[in-house]
Amino acid sequence: MARMYGNGKGKSASALPFRRTPPSWLKIATRDVVTTVCKLARKGLPPSAIGMQLRDSMGIAQVKNVTGRKILRILKHNGLAPEIPEDLYCLIKRAVAMRKHLERNHKDMDTKFRLILVESRIHLPATTSA
Repeated sequence: MARMYGNGKGKSASALPFRRTPPSWLKIATRDVVTTVCKLARKGLPPSAIGMQLRDSMGIAQVKNVTGRKILRILKHNGLAPEIPEDLYCLIKRAVAMRKHLERNHKDMDTKFRLILVESRIHLPATTSA
């Protein structure tokens, strides 16, 4: 699929394993994974950071393979889901940083242009879901 802003095609992606079962060496209960996910969410980590933490510390490549539910579903079930989606939060955070940069560097036209692109990506879900 083509990029929204740019000439790249964006064909690279992470290679998911074909088998959807947890590996035989992984001896961890579903309950333990769910409690760890909830504990990390209470610390304030977003779902992607929770997944990286579980991958690096506990060796869980895919939470869905172990628990049967994705991280965000687990968080919604326990009432810990973020109010706004993580991707939208990151776009808003980036736009705020760009605005702060433009206050100091008001002649930076490239950042001004990139800010327009980021803000249009922020407003995109509102226009398409009507």
